[in-house]
Amino acid sequence: MSQQDLFEDNRPDKSQDAIRIYLSHSNKNAVSELSGLYELSVNAFYAAVHAGMSELPIEKEISRFIEKVLDAGGKTKNSKLADDRIAAEQAASDRGDPDVLTVLKTAGRVQHEIHRITGFLRFSQGTNGVYTARCSPDYFILPALAEHFTLRFGETPWAIIDERRKLCLCRNAGGQVMLINAEEAGEEKECSVFWEDLWRLYHRSINNEGRKNPGLQRKFMPGRYQKYLTELK
Repeated sequence: MSQQDLFEDNRPDKSQDAIRIYLSHSNKNAVSELSGLYELSVNAFYAAVHAGMSELPIEKEISRFIEKVLDAGGKTKNSKLADDRIAAEQAASDRGDPDVLTVLKTAGRVQHEIHRITGFLRFSQGTNGVYTARCSPDYFILPALAEHFTLRFGETPWAIIDERRKLCLCRNAGGQVMLINAEEAGEEKECSVFWEDLWRLYHRSINNEGRKNPGLQRKFMPGRYQKYLTELK
């Protein structure tokens, strides 16, 4: 699914959960600054949002990045929207500008973390029927996981707990995705370890001890992920 698809008018509202959740936890200035950016440049919009999810002290760089893109897209009066968008895209991709470079590099690292997490999360069904996974990502990426797991689970309730930030991204059957404190989610015991044992058996059956390379494994799968993997417990 492309980034443009996320905000198509014919998309269901749930596909906008990621941005809705992120903006609801951003300061008012960030929300105001992002207004109108999406219309000019989808890439710039997501770069700004993902850079903000890094939680790094680059608020000024992000703010200047947004201002530069908006200024570039509105320089010429009575210009066509298509021309404004071209100018905005050029400004958003100008890596010779230190603010743009900082935002793009940071956004790239956050996007890489999002991609990793979607593959490394392991869910277990609790006694309440909710499938729960835990993680400790480097960045505040929970909002960016909303659409992926909503589409993956359908009407099955699920929850993802960020143990580092004590937050929980969750969705009940037929409900809207919410970001709540992990304490509100409560503790639920696993109702069965059958599937976890089956997954470990599968992992052992395909594992080739002769080709085991711990160093390479850590490179592609750092320790902060490994402690949550069912097959490595």
